[in-house]
Amino acid sequence: MSDPQQPSFGPPASGSQADTKASPDTPIFGAASGLGARSETCGGLSPAVWGIAALLVLVAVGVFFFAGRKHALPAPTTLQPPDAYAASLPLSQLAMSESENLSGGKMTYLDGHIQNSGSRTVTAATVQVVFDNDEAMPPQIVTVPLALIRMTQPYIDTEQVGADPLKPGDDRAFRLIFESVPENWNQQMPALRIIRTDLR
Repeated sequence: MSDPQQPSFGPPASGSQADTKASPDTPIFGAASGLGARSETCGGLSPAVWGIAALLVLVAVGVFFFAGRKHALPAPTTLQPPDAYAASLPLSQLAMSESENLSGGKMTYLDGHIQNSGSRTVTAATVQVVFDNDEAMPPQIVTVPLALIRMTQPYIDTEQVGADPLKPGDDRAFRLIFESVPENWNQQMPALRIIRTDLR
């Protein structure tokens, strides 16, 4: 009488059905092994591509930087020649006033009118204001953008020219605001000069 066969707990014999199961490191689809290698090669960018991309970014930043400098305002302490279109923008009815702000400081206002007697629409204007003195010293020159008066009640509010451009024939009130004026200013009306305009 033969002994009953005992179950085997050892590794399966070679060639058994267990050999056909895929190990964790074996691709499920054998044909995909080459595809996986190809995707790794295509997914990574070479250092040369990154270098070209960085160079393009630097060139773009440089273009924007120099374009911005081209339109920068002139030095505020240097008297600039009047803009070519300034003759078509006479300034009149100039008046100055002062007020105190909430912190106790003094604000100085220069109000007036500007007329566009030319044939172009003005979308921006830059003004130089020259504060003279009686001490034989160079005047102080302040460069500011022209601001038009948008409303007068219940208080005076201003806006940049671009918000409501000056069309040919327009006559508009403007206000320039100074947080401080030179201590040696002779209290005479400063000279105004339009040194830059944007037209369309």
